[in-house]
Amino acid sequence: MKIKITAAILMSMLFTISCTDLDEELYDRVEDGNFGTTPKEIDALVGGAYSSLRGFADGISNNYPTCEYVFFLNEVVSDEATIPTRGTNWYDGGQYQDAQKHTWKSDNRMILSAWRYNYTGIAKINSIIYQIDKSSLSAEAKAPIYAELKALRAYYYYQLLDMFGNVPIVTDFEDTGLPSNSTRKQVYDFVEKELKDALPYLSSNVVYSKLTKNVAYSLLARLYLNSEVFIGTERWQDCLDMCQQISGYALTPDYFANFATENQKSGEIIFAIPYDSKAGTVGNYMSSMSCHYLHRFTLSATGDYPWSANGMCAQPGVYSAFSDTDKRKKAMVAGDQINLATGSVIIMDNGEPLTYTEEVTSLADAKENEGVRIGKYEMKAGESWERDHDFVLIRYAEILMMQAECYVRLGSPDLAKPFVQQVTERAGEELPAVIDLDYINQELLKEFAFEGRRRTDNIRFGTFFEPWWEKGATEKYRGIFPIPSTVLTTNKNLKQNPGYPEN
Repeated sequence: MKIKITAAILMSMLFTISCTDLDEELYDRVEDGNFGTTPKEIDALVGGAYSSLRGFADGISNNYPTCEYVFFLNEVVSDEATIPTRGTNWYDGGQYQDAQKHTWKSDNRMILSAWRYNYTGIAKINSIIYQIDKSSLSAEAKAPIYAELKALRAYYYYQLLDMFGNVPIVTDFEDTGLPSNSTRKQVYDFVEKELKDALPYLSSNVVYSKLTKNVAYSLLARLYLNSEVFIGTERWQDCLDMCQQISGYALTPDYFANFATENQKSGEIIFAIPYDSKAGTVGNYMSSMSCHYLHRFTLSATGDYPWSANGMCAQPGVYSAFSDTDKRKKAMVAGDQINLATGSVIIMDNGEPLTYTEEVTSLADAKENEGVRIGKYEMKAGESWERDHDFVLIRYAEILMMQAECYVRLGSPDLAKPFVQQVTERAGEELPAVIDLDYINQELLKEFAFEGRRRTDNIRFGTFFEPWWEKGATEKYRGIFPIPSTVLTTNKNLKQNPGYPEN
């Protein structure tokens, strides 16, 4: 099949695997002529919007939400993770050290990747909306399709709002002009309106990995939870109201079922990015970016596991923040690493044992074994480099914790207890007598460690601006990232975010 559309559309589509249900037949191209006459054609086209969530790589940068470099950026600037330089490895022009120290500049490749990831997803959705516009579908038939696409586009704009603040709002695929910045308040209002306008047309059912009413309510809850940061206006009650609209989900008894290879079976996951290596999905190799080069022998006596790069690890203090009785502590890999073939501790090339330590002696010159590693998603022998677990974006546990936080902020901590208790009971932990913001903040770290959301929590709780490991006090303007320097070079209508140099 060939797409018979303009050259401009061909440049913007960037279709990869397009169907979100990877057990079904995959489509990435649609006939244009009589397009819109069958459900398969619609599913194929809308599926292309969901495929953009997996990101992409090109000669400029890797733009994957699960690791390089979008996930890296959100994690390393938080108090959760770090990517120390180990000998000659993981220096990469100092971009990770700058992120850790909160001294990043607008030419940091991770920042460019986050920008490109979101705007490429937006461009794809705009192109699909354009095709729906031109299709033979009735206005009534188009309405729910528009709603789903615009709500998904709002997800990308929420991320831009959170990370960059004053970004262009681009919705017209045929507009070839260079856009100007919108204010953070304008972007906030746009995200809110797009989601609220979509709600009447979205499915009320629990549908895995699709933009449903539940997903839209979850995104609105996030928006309102961070409203004070985004626009200076508290909206705790609005966050509660959105959370209370969400139904059909419950915590899984086994916390790690959410991160198993077959985690699509979890009844807790509200929104996720599906992956299936056999269907050709790419970019899902987070564990290999964390584990030591020889870690494979802890999973397979023959080393039947993909090579690892020995990069990202937990910041000192994160592992010890968990009690030994907390089941969630197993999201990290620490201590002696045993070779399954010999039963002994693996010996590194330098002759020392492979023992992951919580201590990292130096950001600029860490040892190979320093830093507790990320093991939240299932690792097992026989896996390919591209993993098959789906990447979790929203879990029901977040809905519970948002409600708990809002009740505390509204001065009713006792009302927070039933929500927190569900989370702590599953973790095997007791609920404290007093629920306050410090406790909520720590519980968020433990429940959502290495899920790519800690930076936003740090900013909301104010800890982002305080000193921590290998970082001094952070200037307030760094609550958002700079617009990438290459973007400013190609679009003279854009202005740099306040506090950052123009070039």
